[in-house]
Amino acid sequence: MVLNLGIMHLRCIVAIADHESFTEAAAALGMVQSSLSRSVAEAERRLDVSLFERTTRRVAVTPDGRAVTEHARRMVSDFDEGLAQIARFVTGDRGSVSVACLPSLAATFLPPYVVRFRREHPDVQLEIRDGLRQESLDDLLSGAVDLALVSTPGVIPGVQQQTLTTDSFYCALAPTHRLANRPQLDWTDLEAEPFIAFGPQSSIAGPVLHALDAAGVTTGPVMHAQNVGAVAGLVAAGLGITAVPRMVLPMMSFAGLVHIPLVPTVERTISLLRMEARHETASVRHFVRCLLTDATD
Repeated sequence: MVLNLGIMHLRCIVAIADHESFTEAAAALGMVQSSLSRSVAEAERRLDVSLFERTTRRVAVTPDGRAVTEHARRMVSDFDEGLAQIARFVTGDRGSVSVACLPSLAATFLPPYVVRFRREHPDVQLEIRDGLRQESLDDLLSGAVDLALVSTPGVIPGVQQQTLTTDSFYCALAPTHRLANRPQLDWTDLEAEPFIAFGPQSSIAGPVLHALDAAGVTTGPVMHAQNVGAVAGLVAAGLGITAVPRMVLPMMSFAGLVHIPLVPTVERTISLLRMEARHETASVRHFVRCLLTDATD
């Protein structure tokens, strides 16, 4: 036996069972009584059972009616909950947001925005993937993430870039270094100094090399390391000095280094990257709005 009952049939059955009155059930559902009566009569015909016994004064639920109402009530509840979940997804109160970003941004820039977003949208799942700039770009282009936060990589076809902030460079050196007591350092002060450099895949390496070239500086022996912790440890051991963006400094605090502003000021621009042709869910749009609130103030 194949039954063909719609959700409105079930709502009518539950309402009549609850109110024991066609008039009150119709009012509760916002229907005219004749429509309610037709809907229940149709349900009884399709089920081939009598659900209610009607008298001039009241409506009584039959034994079959009680069994059907029990299931109908559960189905209506599940249906309404499902609709509510769909509505929350459409409005952005449920769903997921994935962001690829530089480790320094994940550690220092993003947390206040994540706190705000989670407070406003507690049921949205948020994933942060930290990695090198090219890794973040690859994740965005492949569709593995919704958004990317990186230092501006230049024009990429099909990718929209919006500036979020800028990040100026500091010289990081051991407290015992001869330059450690200076209030600021010129890039030319780095001439002939042993230098701990980030690897070429790091977003830090390019701006530093450009700044040194612009200042006509040739450093001393260069040692490369890939991650912030390694660079900080090598600098703390007195093996050289380095230049890092301001947002990276908190990640080096364990090493007890001295941080001195470098002049002339060199900045890296931090941008939000989005695929122009990719559909964004309401949750993603809410997160973007959260990021851009302060950036555009």
